[in-house]
Amino acid sequence: MKTTLRLILICLFALSAGKTQAQTFVHPGVLHTQRDFDYLYNVVQQKTEPAYSSYLLLKDNLRASANYKMNGPYKIISRDGQYSWTKTKMETDFSAAYLNAIMWMVTKDAAHAKKSVQILEAYADSLTTIPATNDAPLLAGLEGFKIVYAAEVLKYTYKEMTPVQLAKITKMITGVFLPVIDNFYKTWAYTNGNWGSINTKTYMAAAIFLDNREMYKKAVDFYLNGNDNGSIKNYVSGTTGQIQESGRDQGHSQLGLGALATVCEEAWKQGDDLYSALDNRLLKGFEYVARYNLGDDTVPFTTWKDVTNKYSEWTTISTIGRGKFIPVYEMVYHHYVTRKGLKMPYVQKVIEKIRPEDFDRDQPAFGTFLFSGQ
Repeated sequence: MKTTLRLILICLFALSAGKTQAQTFVHPGVLHTQRDFDYLYNVVQQKTEPAYSSYLLLKDNLRASANYKMNGPYKIISRDGQYSWTKTKMETDFSAAYLNAIMWMVTKDAAHAKKSVQILEAYADSLTTIPATNDAPLLAGLEGFKIVYAAEVLKYTYKEMTPVQLAKITKMITGVFLPVIDNFYKTWAYTNGNWGSINTKTYMAAAIFLDNREMYKKAVDFYLNGNDNGSIKNYVSGTTGQIQESGRDQGHSQLGLGALATVCEEAWKQGDDLYSALDNRLLKGFEYVARYNLGDDTVPFTTWKDVTNKYSEWTTISTIGRGKFIPVYEMVYHHYVTRKGLKMPYVQKVIEKIRPEDFDRDQPAFGTFLFSGQ
Protein backbone atom coordinates (compact mmCIF):
# COMPACT_ATOMS: atom_id res chain seq x y z
CA MET A 1 0.00 0.00 0.00
CA LYS A 2 2.79 2.40 0.91
CA THR A 3 4.56 1.70 -2.38
CA THR A 4 1.33 2.19 -4.35
CA LEU A 5 0.56 5.46 -2.55
CA ARG A 6 4.09 6.68 -3.17
CA LEU A 7 3.76 5.95 -6.91
CA ILE A 8 0.44 7.80 -7.05
CA LEU A 9 1.94 10.85 -5.36
CA ILE A 10 4.92 10.81 -7.74
CA CYS A 11 2.58 10.65 -10.74
CA LEU A 12 0.44 13.49 -9.41
CA PHE A 13 3.52 15.63 -8.85
CA ALA A 14 4.75 14.92 -12.37
CA LEU A 15 1.39 15.90 -13.84
CA SER A 16 1.36 19.10 -11.79
CA ALA A 17 4.89 20.00 -12.83
CA GLY A 18 3.95 19.51 -16.48
CA LYS A 19 1.12 22.03 -16.44
CA THR A 20 1.46 24.96 -18.79
CA GLN A 21 1.24 28.53 -17.59
CA ALA A 22 -2.14 28.83 -19.31
CA GLN A 23 -3.67 26.45 -16.76
CA THR A 24 -2.78 28.88 -13.99
CA PHE A 25 -2.97 32.58 -14.76
CA VAL A 26 0.17 34.67 -14.37
CA HIS A 27 -0.34 37.93 -12.43
CA PRO A 28 0.16 40.68 -13.28
CA GLY A 29 -0.04 39.33 -16.78
CA VAL A 30 -2.25 41.21 -19.21
CA LEU A 31 0.78 42.25 -21.26
CA HIS A 32 3.60 42.38 -18.73
CA THR A 33 4.65 40.09 -15.91
CA GLN A 34 6.57 41.16 -12.83
CA ARG A 35 9.70 39.91 -14.55
CA ASP A 36 8.98 42.22 -17.50
CA PHE A 37 8.47 45.18 -15.22
CA ASP A 38 11.72 44.47 -13.39
CA TYR A 39 13.49 44.48 -16.74
CA LEU A 40 11.84 47.76 -17.75
CA TYR A 41 12.75 49.33 -14.42
CA ASN A 42 16.38 48.47 -15.13
CA VAL A 43 16.10 49.94 -18.62
CA VAL A 44 15.03 53.22 -17.04
CA GLN A 45 17.75 53.12 -14.41
CA GLN A 46 20.49 52.26 -16.89
CA LYS A 47 19.10 54.39 -19.72
CA THR A 48 19.38 51.49 -22.13
CA GLU A 49 18.85 52.49 -25.76
CA PRO A 50 16.83 52.42 -27.94
CA ALA A 51 14.22 51.54 -25.31
CA TYR A 52 15.07 54.49 -23.10
CA SER A 53 14.21 57.02 -25.81
CA SER A 54 10.73 55.50 -26.03
CA TYR A 55 10.46 55.65 -22.23
CA LEU A 56 11.23 59.38 -22.36
CA LEU A 57 8.31 59.86 -24.75
CA LEU A 58 6.13 58.02 -22.24
CA LYS A 59 7.46 60.02 -19.31
CA ASP A 60 6.85 63.33 -21.10
CA ASN A 61 3.29 62.46 -22.14
CA LEU A 62 0.88 64.57 -20.09
CA ARG A 63 -1.40 61.54 -19.63
CA ALA A 64 1.43 59.75 -17.84
CA SER A 65 1.90 62.47 -15.27
CA ALA A 66 1.09 61.83 -11.61
CA ASN A 67 -0.29 65.38 -11.65
CA TYR A 68 -2.81 64.62 -14.41
CA LYS A 69 -6.15 66.37 -13.87
CA MET A 70 -9.21 64.31 -14.75
CA ASN A 71 -11.82 65.57 -17.19
CA GLY A 72 -14.49 63.35 -15.66
CA PRO A 73 -15.76 61.22 -14.18
CA TYR A 74 -19.05 60.86 -16.06
CA LYS A 75 -22.19 58.84 -15.44
CA ILE A 76 -22.65 58.08 -19.14
CA ILE A 77 -19.90 57.80 -21.75
CA SER A 78 -20.16 57.40 -25.50
CA ARG A 79 -18.21 57.81 -28.73
CA ASP A 80 -21.31 58.82 -30.70
CA GLY A 81 -24.87 59.99 -30.18
CA GLN A 82 -26.18 62.20 -27.40
CA TYR A 83 -23.15 61.77 -25.16
CA SER A 84 -20.46 61.96 -27.84
CA TRP A 85 -19.17 65.09 -26.11
CA THR A 86 -17.58 62.76 -23.52
CA LYS A 87 -15.51 60.89 -26.13
CA THR A 88 -12.16 62.68 -26.13
CA LYS A 89 -12.37 63.56 -22.44
CA MET A 90 -13.01 60.06 -21.13
CA GLU A 91 -10.52 58.53 -23.59
CA THR A 92 -7.85 60.82 -22.19
CA ASP A 93 -8.79 59.93 -18.61
CA PHE A 94 -8.57 56.19 -19.28
CA SER A 95 -5.26 56.61 -21.08
CA ALA A 96 -4.00 58.41 -17.99
CA ALA A 97 -5.05 55.52 -15.75
CA TYR A 98 -3.26 53.08 -18.07
CA LEU A 99 -0.07 55.10 -18.47
CA ASN A 100 0.21 55.97 -14.79
CA ALA A 101 -0.07 52.27 -13.92
CA ILE A 102 2.88 51.61 -16.23
CA MET A 103 4.86 54.52 -14.80
CA TRP A 104 4.29 53.15 -11.31
CA MET A 105 5.82 49.83 -12.32
CA VAL A 106 8.83 51.18 -14.22
CA THR A 107 9.77 53.97 -11.79
CA LYS A 108 8.44 52.65 -8.44
CA ASP A 109 7.04 56.11 -7.76
CA ALA A 110 3.84 55.47 -5.80
CA ALA A 111 2.38 58.82 -6.89
CA HIS A 112 1.63 57.21 -10.25
CA ALA A 113 -0.16 54.27 -8.67
CA LYS A 114 -2.19 56.66 -6.54
CA LYS A 115 -3.19 58.64 -9.64
CA SER A 116 -4.24 55.53 -11.53
CA VAL A 117 -6.37 54.34 -8.61
CA GLN A 118 -7.88 57.79 -8.24
CA ILE A 119 -9.09 57.79 -11.86
CA LEU A 120 -10.40 54.23 -11.77
CA GLU A 121 -12.22 54.71 -8.47
CA ALA A 122 -13.75 58.00 -9.55
CA TYR A 123 -15.24 56.38 -12.63
CA ALA A 124 -16.27 53.30 -10.65
CA ASP A 125 -18.23 55.58 -8.31
CA SER A 126 -19.88 57.46 -11.17
CA LEU A 127 -20.16 55.46 -14.37
CA THR A 128 -23.44 53.64 -14.93
CA THR A 129 -23.97 53.35 -18.67
CA ILE A 130 -22.46 52.90 -22.12
CA PRO A 131 -25.50 53.61 -24.32
CA ALA A 132 -26.34 51.12 -27.07
CA THR A 133 -25.12 53.36 -29.88
CA ASN A 134 -23.36 52.16 -33.02
CA ASP A 135 -19.89 52.63 -31.51
CA ALA A 136 -20.61 51.08 -28.11
CA PRO A 137 -18.54 47.91 -28.79
CA LEU A 138 -15.59 50.03 -29.91
CA LEU A 139 -15.76 52.07 -26.72
CA ALA A 140 -15.96 48.98 -24.53
CA GLY A 141 -13.02 47.40 -26.32
CA LEU A 142 -10.71 50.36 -26.70
CA GLU A 143 -11.25 51.97 -23.31
CA GLY A 144 -12.03 48.80 -21.40
CA PHE A 145 -8.58 47.45 -22.19
CA LYS A 146 -6.88 50.41 -20.53
CA ILE A 147 -9.01 50.03 -17.42
CA VAL A 148 -8.44 46.29 -17.10
CA TYR A 149 -4.69 46.59 -17.69
CA ALA A 150 -4.36 49.22 -14.96
CA ALA A 151 -6.61 47.30 -12.56
CA GLU A 152 -4.60 44.10 -13.06
CA VAL A 153 -1.31 45.84 -12.35
CA LEU A 154 -2.59 47.66 -9.28
CA LYS A 155 -4.38 44.63 -7.87
CA TYR A 156 -1.15 42.70 -7.56
CA THR A 157 1.44 45.40 -6.93
CA TYR A 158 -0.06 48.37 -5.10
CA LYS A 159 -0.77 47.44 -1.49
CA GLU A 160 -2.40 50.79 -0.75
CA MET A 161 -5.38 49.97 -2.97
CA THR A 162 -8.09 48.72 -0.62
CA PRO A 163 -10.38 45.72 -1.15
CA VAL A 164 -13.30 48.15 -1.35
CA GLN A 165 -11.65 50.12 -4.14
CA LEU A 166 -10.78 46.94 -6.01
CA ALA A 167 -14.34 45.63 -5.65
CA LYS A 168 -15.80 48.84 -7.07
CA ILE A 169 -13.43 48.86 -10.02
CA THR A 170 -14.13 45.20 -10.70
CA LYS A 171 -17.87 45.86 -10.61
CA MET A 172 -17.44 48.63 -13.20
CA ILE A 173 -15.59 46.24 -15.50
CA THR A 174 -18.09 43.39 -15.12
CA GLY A 175 -21.21 45.54 -14.94
CA VAL A 176 -20.61 48.28 -17.50
CA PHE A 177 -17.95 47.18 -20.01
CA LEU A 178 -18.21 43.40 -20.32
CA PRO A 179 -21.97 43.31 -21.07
CA VAL A 180 -21.34 45.44 -24.16
CA ILE A 181 -18.67 43.02 -25.37
CA ASP A 182 -20.85 40.02 -24.57
CA ASN A 183 -23.62 41.57 -26.65
CA PHE A 184 -21.18 42.11 -29.52
CA TYR A 185 -20.21 38.43 -29.43
CA LYS A 186 -23.85 37.38 -29.42
CA THR A 187 -24.71 39.49 -32.47
CA TRP A 188 -24.23 38.05 -35.96
CA ALA A 189 -21.10 39.47 -37.60
CA TYR A 190 -21.77 42.95 -38.95
CA THR A 191 -18.55 44.98 -38.71
CA ASN A 192 -15.09 45.34 -40.20
CA GLY A 193 -12.51 43.15 -38.54
CA ASN A 194 -10.89 45.67 -36.24
CA TRP A 195 -14.02 45.62 -34.05
CA GLY A 196 -13.77 41.93 -33.24
CA SER A 197 -10.06 42.01 -32.50
CA ILE A 198 -10.42 45.11 -30.33
CA ASN A 199 -13.17 43.52 -28.27
CA THR A 200 -11.25 40.27 -27.94
CA LYS A 201 -8.10 41.92 -26.59
CA THR A 202 -10.21 43.41 -23.79
CA TYR A 203 -12.20 40.25 -23.19
CA MET A 204 -9.01 38.23 -22.82
CA ALA A 205 -7.50 40.86 -20.53
CA ALA A 206 -10.63 40.78 -18.37
CA ALA A 207 -10.47 36.97 -18.25
CA ILE A 208 -6.95 37.18 -16.86
CA PHE A 209 -7.91 39.89 -14.36
CA LEU A 210 -10.96 37.93 -13.19
CA ASP A 211 -9.21 34.53 -13.21
CA ASN A 212 -11.98 33.30 -15.48
CA ARG A 213 -10.86 30.27 -17.48
CA GLU A 214 -14.02 30.04 -19.58
CA MET A 215 -13.75 33.66 -20.69
CA TYR A 216 -10.12 33.10 -21.62
CA LYS A 217 -10.97 30.03 -23.70
CA LYS A 218 -13.73 31.98 -25.43
CA ALA A 219 -11.29 34.75 -26.38
CA VAL A 220 -8.76 32.24 -27.71
CA ASP A 221 -11.47 30.48 -29.72
CA PHE A 222 -12.67 33.78 -31.19
CA TYR A 223 -9.15 34.69 -32.27
CA LEU A 224 -8.69 31.35 -33.99
CA ASN A 225 -12.16 30.38 -35.18
CA GLY A 226 -14.58 33.28 -34.76
CA ASN A 227 -17.17 33.68 -37.52
CA ASP A 228 -16.27 37.34 -37.70
CA ASN A 229 -13.99 39.55 -39.77
CA GLY A 230 -11.91 40.00 -36.62
CA SER A 231 -10.59 36.44 -36.30
CA ILE A 232 -7.11 35.71 -37.64
CA LYS A 233 -8.42 33.39 -40.37
CA ASN A 234 -10.86 36.01 -41.66
CA TYR A 235 -8.76 39.15 -41.23
CA VAL A 236 -5.48 38.12 -42.87
CA SER A 237 -5.03 36.22 -46.12
CA GLY A 238 -2.91 33.11 -45.67
CA THR A 239 -1.71 33.42 -49.25
CA THR A 240 -0.62 37.05 -49.56
CA GLY A 241 -1.06 38.63 -46.13
CA GLN A 242 -3.68 41.03 -47.47
CA ILE A 243 -5.92 42.49 -44.76
CA GLN A 244 -9.71 42.44 -44.81
CA GLU A 245 -9.62 46.23 -44.51
CA SER A 246 -6.79 46.85 -47.03
CA GLY A 247 -9.31 48.19 -49.52
CA ARG A 248 -10.77 50.52 -46.90
CA ASP A 249 -7.74 52.43 -45.61
CA GLN A 250 -4.37 51.86 -44.05
CA GLY A 251 -5.20 53.28 -40.61
CA HIS A 252 -7.90 50.73 -39.87
CA SER A 253 -5.74 47.92 -41.26
CA GLN A 254 -3.04 48.79 -38.74
CA LEU A 255 -5.64 49.24 -36.00
CA GLY A 256 -6.94 45.72 -36.52
CA LEU A 257 -3.48 44.18 -36.78
CA GLY A 258 -2.39 45.94 -33.60
CA ALA A 259 -5.36 44.52 -31.71
CA LEU A 260 -4.67 41.00 -33.00
CA ALA A 261 -1.05 41.34 -31.91
CA THR A 262 -2.19 42.46 -28.46
CA VAL A 263 -4.35 39.34 -28.14
CA CYS A 264 -1.34 37.21 -29.07
CA GLU A 265 0.93 38.93 -26.55
CA GLU A 266 -1.66 38.52 -23.79
CA ALA A 267 -1.91 34.80 -24.54
CA TRP A 268 1.88 34.47 -24.76
CA LYS A 269 2.21 35.82 -21.23
CA GLN A 270 -0.14 33.02 -20.15
CA GLY A 271 1.90 30.35 -21.89
CA ASP A 272 -0.17 30.05 -25.08
CA ASP A 273 1.22 30.69 -28.55
CA LEU A 274 -1.37 32.35 -30.79
CA TYR A 275 1.32 34.18 -32.75
CA SER A 276 2.14 30.98 -34.66
CA ALA A 277 -1.48 30.24 -35.60
CA LEU A 278 -2.08 29.33 -39.25
CA ASP A 279 1.60 29.25 -40.11
CA ASN A 280 2.43 32.63 -38.52
CA ARG A 281 -0.33 34.33 -40.46
CA LEU A 282 -0.16 37.46 -38.33
CA LEU A 283 3.46 37.91 -39.46
CA LYS A 284 2.29 37.78 -43.08
CA GLY A 285 -0.30 40.45 -42.40
CA PHE A 286 2.18 42.81 -40.82
CA GLU A 287 4.68 42.30 -43.63
CA TYR A 288 1.99 43.01 -46.25
CA VAL A 289 0.87 46.24 -44.60
CA ALA A 290 4.43 47.38 -43.90
CA ARG A 291 5.48 46.68 -47.49
CA TYR A 292 2.63 48.67 -49.03
CA ASN A 293 2.95 51.58 -46.64
CA LEU A 294 6.67 51.81 -47.31
CA GLY A 295 5.78 52.58 -50.93
CA ASP A 296 5.77 49.23 -52.71
CA ASP A 297 3.08 49.30 -55.42
CA THR A 298 3.55 45.66 -56.41
CA VAL A 299 1.72 44.11 -53.45
CA PRO A 300 -0.99 41.73 -54.67
CA PHE A 301 -4.61 42.71 -54.08
CA THR A 302 -7.87 40.89 -54.71
CA THR A 303 -11.43 41.96 -54.00
CA TRP A 304 -12.17 40.55 -50.55
CA LYS A 305 -15.28 38.51 -49.83
CA ASP A 306 -15.82 39.26 -46.16
CA VAL A 307 -17.90 37.42 -43.59
CA THR A 308 -20.68 40.00 -43.50
CA ASN A 309 -20.91 40.51 -47.28
CA LYS A 310 -21.06 44.22 -46.55
CA TYR A 311 -17.46 45.10 -47.36
CA SER A 312 -16.81 43.15 -50.55
CA GLU A 313 -16.76 45.96 -53.10
CA TRP A 314 -13.22 47.34 -52.65
CA THR A 315 -11.52 46.59 -55.96
CA THR A 316 -8.17 48.29 -55.28
CA ILE A 317 -5.93 48.68 -52.28
CA SER A 318 -6.63 51.98 -50.54
CA THR A 319 -4.15 54.85 -50.54
CA ILE A 320 -5.97 56.55 -47.66
CA GLY A 321 -3.55 56.92 -44.75
CA ARG A 322 -0.72 55.34 -46.74
CA GLY A 323 2.68 55.89 -45.15
CA LYS A 324 1.23 57.01 -41.82
CA PHE A 325 2.53 54.42 -39.39
CA ILE A 326 1.01 53.85 -35.97
CA PRO A 327 3.03 52.29 -33.12
CA VAL A 328 2.11 48.62 -33.48
CA TYR A 329 5.28 47.19 -35.01
CA GLU A 330 7.77 46.70 -32.16
CA MET A 331 5.61 44.16 -30.31
CA VAL A 332 5.37 41.74 -33.23
CA TYR A 333 8.96 42.32 -34.33
CA HIS A 334 10.15 41.50 -30.84
CA HIS A 335 8.21 38.25 -30.87
CA TYR A 336 8.85 36.93 -34.35
CA VAL A 337 12.42 38.17 -34.79
CA THR A 338 13.93 38.49 -31.30
CA ARG A 339 12.16 35.58 -29.62
CA LYS A 340 11.71 33.26 -32.58
CA GLY A 341 14.50 34.18 -34.98
CA LEU A 342 12.20 34.68 -37.97
CA LYS A 343 12.55 37.45 -40.55
CA MET A 344 10.35 40.52 -40.99
CA PRO A 345 12.30 42.67 -43.46
CA TYR A 346 9.54 45.16 -44.20
CA VAL A 347 8.53 45.57 -40.55
CA GLN A 348 12.20 46.07 -39.75
CA LYS A 349 12.32 48.93 -42.25
CA VAL A 350 9.24 50.50 -40.65
CA ILE A 351 10.85 50.29 -37.22
CA GLU A 352 14.03 51.88 -38.51
CA LYS A 353 11.87 54.66 -39.92
CA ILE A 354 9.69 55.42 -36.89
CA ARG A 355 11.69 54.26 -33.85
CA PRO A 356 11.26 55.11 -31.02
CA GLU A 357 7.55 54.30 -30.93
CA ASP A 358 5.41 56.97 -29.29
CA PHE A 359 1.86 57.21 -27.92
CA ASP A 360 -1.32 56.05 -29.63
CA ARG A 361 -4.74 56.39 -28.04
CA ASP A 362 -5.98 52.99 -29.24
CA GLN A 363 -2.87 50.80 -28.86
CA PRO A 364 -0.56 49.75 -26.02
CA ALA A 365 2.01 52.04 -27.76
CA PHE A 366 5.57 52.96 -26.68
CA GLY A 367 6.62 49.59 -28.08
CA THR A 368 10.32 50.35 -28.33
CA PHE A 369 10.26 50.53 -24.54
CA LEU A 370 7.40 48.28 -23.45
CA PHE A 371 8.20 45.34 -25.71
CA SER A 372 11.97 45.37 -25.63
CA GLY A 373 12.53 42.76 -22.96
CA GLN A 374 11.45 39.22 -22.17
